[in-house]
Amino acid sequence: MYVEFTYKAIGVVHSEFTRKDATPIQSIFSNAIGTVELFPEYADGLKDIEGFSHLYLLYHFNQADSRSIVHKPFLDGKKERGIFAIRHFNRPNPIGLSIVELRRVDGNVLEVGGVDILDGTPVIDIKPYVRQFDAREHVRSGWVDEQHVETIKVKSFTPADLADRRD
Repeated sequence: MYVEFTYKAIGVVHSEFTRKDATPIQSIFSNAIGTVELFPEYADGLKDIEGFSHLYLLYHFNQADSRSIVHKPFLDGKKERGIFAIRHFNRPNPIGLSIVELRRVDGNVLEVGGVDILDGTPVIDIKPYVRQFDAREHVRSGWVDEQHVETIKVKSFTPADLADRRD
């Protein structure tokens, strides 16, 4: 059954990243500080959020340029993989997910660390990271485990630097 959905942006990300190829591929590879500015009508939804150290940000990849079912991931540019087995932005529904560190709350603005999101990206939801619910043991990471990410030597984990790497 095909159902169409409509979501409204609740805010916008402000970051130092203005180019897709120079943006870290995951928040774990980013030391950048940014902000999430919620629109004023959603500010009350931040009540009690300051007690959480990390947040999930869900956002719309507004600069995605296609909708692919298979794509070559940045970590393995040699082999196409199914879009649901990678985290590329060119997806049937261009929804992004990042875990960021909540550093500070100032009214309707969240200061966050580990930003891996382009400046001006619309935010569609924020959820607290709860270790009792979200941490898992005995996790398998499919083809990513085969990449030995911990041994990759690049200047940064951006699409541009990963494309230039010599394995």
